[in-house]
Amino acid sequence: QGIPREPDAHWTEPGCQSCTCQGGQVLCDTVSCSVPCSHPLPAPAGGCCPTCTGCLHEGVARDDGDVFSPSDGNCTICVCLAGNVSCLSPECPPGSCPSPSPADCCSCNPEKCNFQGRTYAHGARFSLDGDDCTTCICQGGEVECSFTPCPMLDCPQHQRHLGPGQCCSTCRDPPAPAGCFLDDNGVEFPVGQIWSPGDPCELCICQADGSVSCQRTDCLETCPYPIRIPGQCCPDCSAGCTYMGRIFSNNETFPSALDPCLSCICLVR
Repeated sequence: QGIPREPDAHWTEPGCQSCTCQGGQVLCDTVSCSVPCSHPLPAPAGGCCPTCTGCLHEGVARDDGDVFSPSDGNCTICVCLAGNVSCLSPECPPGSCPSPSPADCCSCNPEKCNFQGRTYAHGARFSLDGDDCTTCICQGGEVECSFTPCPMLDCPQHQRHLGPGQCCSTCRDPPAPAGCFLDDNGVEFPVGQIWSPGDPCELCICQADGSVSCQRTDCLETCPYPIRIPGQCCPDCSAGCTYMGRIFSNNETFPSALDPCLSCICLVR
């Protein structure tokens, strides 16, 4: 190459060729690199051999001592030490999924439940044979059962009823009233009973639902001197006449109370 070399001189040519001068001849051979690590860094500029001062992992250069997680390591932790990469993966129990954080790292399948001779998948809900009032759930190999919740009832205890095959009690309809109870005088009338509450022109009836319905009687027949019969609503114009506090029968003649020379007669018209 136009450059004088001393005998036994050693040097490196471009392309990582190692050359030596022996007896006036130049002998060259490819540089042999001894790499004592698993993930060496590429040779630096002007160098021929990779270096173990760091690590090359998945195409990414890491400094010595770096701690990192691989892109698909599923919680695996790696460390770069003198060109070597060591990785540790979490220990995952077989089958079940521990909680909470290990389940995010471990690829797990929740355990199934074997219950009363049947197998249920994780998360399955079911009822016991012949007991629809109990709900069970399979959780990671364990079965948890609870009673079906019942709604709150707004009726008294003696009106609650649990029918055959039912899980929750229901409210019975209140018993039909046997009659009408009047708080003012404490009298109870049976359904259909008709009575007068004190005024003969007013009649009341006890309804089937326990209520009282009342109605007044309108008197259509009128006359100047009717006979008023106690306990009867309308005056009687056909039975006779009432005159000056006395009662006279039809066609009866009597002297006037104002003039004894006058004679009066009761006529029904």
